[in-house]
Amino acid sequence: MKGTLFIVSAPSGAGKTSLLKELVAADPLLTISVSHTTRAKRPGEEDGRDYHFVDQAAFLRMMGEGAFMEHAQVFDNYYGTAEAEVTDCLQAGQDLVLEIDWQGARQVRRCMPDAISIFILPPSPQALLERLSARGQDSEEVIARRMREAKNEMSHYAEYDYLVINDDFSLALKELEAIVRGLRLRQCVQAEKLQSQLSALLA
Repeated sequence: MKGTLFIVSAPSGAGKTSLLKELVAADPLLTISVSHTTRAKRPGEEDGRDYHFVDQAAFLRMMGEGAFMEHAQVFDNYYGTAEAEVTDCLQAGQDLVLEIDWQGARQVRRCMPDAISIFILPPSPQALLERLSARGQDSEEVIARRMREAKNEMSHYAEYDYLVINDDFSLALKELEAIVRGLRLRQCVQAEKLQSQLSALLA
């Protein structure tokens, strides 16, 4: 049975990565797609687990070969999702999460209109600013740029199927879990999964 593709987007600092990490850890049927990027590794990140870290020349070569189902330039770096990896995962019956921005989400929806999209929002601009500042990794100039980009990112929320506000982490996580469970209970999914049982009930 083919897996479900989830698209999850959020502005930087909304807590998307932390939420998805907890979501996937508790659900063996769900995994996060590993994107390619040209940005440098951050402390604690591993190649092949967090991202496939490549240089710009390699990324552009893959773009030219048509290897990406979506790709985008965010700030000064490139990000992309390899189509072959997504297709193989879904064909194996695994539900897959694409952690991408609104630009990538648009590209994926064009080639996979059945994908389910979720947008995660911070509770307020002040909360977002505090989260970005708490990282302690960026200058005030970089933080100001991220805030401007966040406003642009959030303006695309209406393009998504679901909205989740990450004010209370536990509640936001439960809401994400509810979305995933609900989609797995759709008639089209259950009918394929429960063919033998349904046949016996209707015999």
